[in-house]
Amino acid sequence: MKIAIISLALSSLVLMPVSGICKSDNKVADALTAGGMIENDAPSGETGIVVETMNAGGYTYSNLKKNGVTDWVASPATSLEVGQEVTFTGCMPMANFHSKALNRTFPTIKFCGAVKGKTGAEQLNKKPTGSKVVEPTSDEKIAIQAAKGKDAHSVADCFAKSTELDKKIVEVRGKVMKVSNGIMGMNWAHIQDGTGTPAMNNNNLVVTMKGEPEVGSIITISGTLNKNKDFGSGYKYDVIVEQATIK
Repeated sequence: MKIAIISLALSSLVLMPVSGICKSDNKVADALTAGGMIENDAPSGETGIVVETMNAGGYTYSNLKKNGVTDWVASPATSLEVGQEVTFTGCMPMANFHSKALNRTFPTIKFCGAVKGKTGAEQLNKKPTGSKVVEPTSDEKIAIQAAKGKDAHSVADCFAKSTELDKKIVEVRGKVMKVSNGIMGMNWAHIQDGTGTPAMNNNNLVVTMKGEPEVGSIITISGTLNKNKDFGSGYKYDVIVEQATIK
């Protein structure tokens, strides 16, 4: 039975677009050694609301919520947005899968062939866009009082003075708009303070940290600003603050 299931899984993965899973850092052979196919499961569909998504190593990782329960799926790299309802086809579950690109182990995850309704050509033509895919938006007018001190800067300042502040410590006070946990060993927060504009792409500051801030909370962070940081797989940031602590 197990041999038949693995054969079926391999057949499903072989049909995936060449630029997707087959070229990722977790090839099929690696997947079978890094995790195990869950027995007695045949390929199926998976539908839910995207609550978190990221691109790494040729995959799009999506955390889908349905009926109050969330499940991770991995598919060939495509463009998805938080809040979007999607259906994946040809999904096979795997236990204890380790993603080399994210340096993260998923207790359970489903490997899926494609997003229903999108052709393979459409997926091949859509490249991962990193932070732009998950940048949070809000109708709420945000106006946060700036931090104080010699290292204090607003979000817009971090972008405007990025050359001057590159590799230097900055302190920024803002509202936590989104948090993605456990990516490359860090938690990634999006902070806004009301300065800058979406049109200028200077209103949202990405910060990596070990701390776990709550979405909606007002925090002051202190960390090292880096300009033009490229993590690969489409994750490139004009400005990012790394290794931050919450004051």
